Amino acid sequence: MKQTLPLLTALTLSLLAGAARAQVPALPPPADSATFLLHKFEQRIGKETYRLTRSARQLTYDVQFRFVDRGTPVPLRARLTLTPGGEPLGLVAKGNTSRFSTINDSLQVLDGGTRLRVQHAQGQAVTDLKLNPGAAHFPAAGYAPATGQWLLLRYWQQHGRPATLPLLPTGAVRIREDGHDTLSFENRPLVLTRYVLKGLVWGNELLWTDPEGRLACIITNDAEGDKIEMLRQPYAALLPTLIARAATHGMRLFAAEMAAGPVPGSAPGAAKPANPAVLAIVGGTVIDVVRGISLPRATVLVEGGQITRVGPADKVRVPRQARVIPAEGKTIVPGLWDMHAHFQQAEWGPAYLAAGVTTVRDCGNEFSYINAIEQAINSGRGVGPRILKAGIIDGDGKRPLGIVRANSAAEAAQVVQRYKAAGFQQIKLYSSLRPEVVQAICQEAHRQGLSVTGHIPDGMTALQGIAAGMDQINHLPFVAQLFTTRPDRTLVLDDTTATRVIGFLQRHRTVVDPTLGVYELTARSTQDDITAIEPDFQRLPQPLQTLFQSMGTTPERAAQARPILASFGQLTRRLHDAGIPIVAGTDMGFPGSSLARELELYVQAGLTPLQALQCATITPARVMQQAQRTGSIEAGKQADLVILDGNPLQQIRNVRRVRLVIKDGQVYEPARMRKLADFGG
Repeated sequence: MKQTLPLLTALTLSLLAGAARAQVPALPPPADSATFLLHKFEQRIGKETYRLTRSARQLTYDVQFRFVDRGTPVPLRARLTLTPGGEPLGLVAKGNTSRFSTINDSLQVLDGGTRLRVQHAQGQAVTDLKLNPGAAHFPAAGYAPATGQWLLLRYWQQHGRPATLPLLPTGAVRIREDGHDTLSFENRPLVLTRYVLKGLVWGNELLWTDPEGRLACIITNDAEGDKIEMLRQPYAALLPTLIARAATHGMRLFAAEMAAGPVPGSAPGAAKPANPAVLAIVGGTVIDVVRGISLPRATVLVEGGQITRVGPADKVRVPRQARVIPAEGKTIVPGLWDMHAHFQQAEWGPAYLAAGVTTVRDCGNEFSYINAIEQAINSGRGVGPRILKAGIIDGDGKRPLGIVRANSAAEAAQVVQRYKAAGFQQIKLYSSLRPEVVQAICQEAHRQGLSVTGHIPDGMTALQGIAAGMDQINHLPFVAQLFTTRPDRTLVLDDTTATRVIGFLQRHRTVVDPTLGVYELTARSTQDDITAIEPDFQRLPQPLQTLFQSMGTTPERAAQARPILASFGQLTRRLHDAGIPIVAGTDMGFPGSSLARELELYVQAGLTPLQALQCATITPARVMQQAQRTGSIEAGKQADLVILDGNPLQQIRNVRRVRLVIKDGQVYEPARMRKLADFGG
């Protein structure tokens, strides 16, 4: 996720000890130094080191945090000072928090702990906050290095383990001990204590400590929205196991919440909605995305997770034992597909369902993580859409991503075979692959019955990638680079070059995943009202609001980008009109609901609402070889349906008005899914 996120701090602090401290068992003293290895896509990308200096008056933690993400260095330095008893005195943090965001802040605790001074950007902005001397507080929170999270955990332990701790300037953090994980380490059992933190970033963070109380691992998200792992150096070999455990535990937390309260269609105590013997959706308008027509006052019968009949309500008999869902005045559309997902944390599952997304193509993830997420959802131990997996492969180039690499034809075949054996449907190419390896990957993938999508690797054009065997392309700019441009960088779509390129794509039946919403979001002016892009912005959790509000650019650069973005829309329509399959994907963005924005952008570009809806239903089902069982509302297909309060063929924005979601014949209420994802009502 490409985001700009100015953070108030990159570490979390605590203020003011309570009287309960004397009743809490003393923790082991902190080590004088420690190193945490930083990983993304299981690839070690850097490290964080702290050194502790002790004096009679204070403890000083000097933190150096640095990683290199796809060729871009991300350095951060911080100094955290505390009293010998663990009460914070100050923090200075300066550097980068991601490839696209920086920090230059300091905090000082003043007047005996009754006032907090916050300085931004070398003192250019100063804020003083009054503090309640009788309460514990954490000044700001966010995408903190491991040292800050560990000190936060120690503070919580020392202060009676309260259920909630307020954050400054706003928000709160919730911490709880969640159990233990016994792992095999150096041929011996190792018991780690597991904690769940919520409120620092969006969703649940998982943190483990070792038997000595030292931080062992944090699995969380970074300031770009990507998953990142911080692992104490001696435990580096445990990373794949802990990644899989994080996926399983994350989904388990949702199952427990589902069981804690009633869900429409659920049995008492069920972890997921019960599947009634027969379901009848009566009286709504069914959108037939195959024939391009509407069926008013229709009935849809569902049994055993499949659609058994679709027809006029006065001609379809509803079985006596059926559960009836009245749909008069509503519209029934197929379950939506997001063809460019990155399922980086468990919270994406209910967020997708709340938006009517019942199938996602995961375009690159950690092998053990996405497999565990998929297994949890499929077994009913988790909540989320159906997942089609595209296994990512990169090479040892200048800006590699992940640990799955192929630098020869032999390595290419081996990696593809591993993905095939693990149930992946597709291969995703990344930026550092060599041309000859691209061809070897495509040949082996096709031999294994897999298709190939992805980025166009460095040094290749899209035409070369397609000629080497690529079936699909992620991100429109890889296609746009083939066209002639004007001085303002807009595209010429009616010259001989355009005719040649489009003819080439037609002959090769190339599928394009534009992700227009990503470029709109990153090129927006941060002074513009973000609700024009996301009407339900206020429903987002506070950490996501902070993240997205500051995502964008200056008004001047946004004005320069508008003609280019409009040109991208025109290219999308030109490709669609030429019969080149367009599939709707978001590349993350606003969890779940960015898919609706993608469809709105297609309509703005000139597609009809029906054509846009097809890009998120039957077209992706066809290109992923799934159309015989899903993608439309027809007898014999999977019962993946969305009931809307408005008709998207009249206004495409009505696709946001989700009343009820049905996946595999099971009913999900959007409000309940939003609650599970920590969204507003």
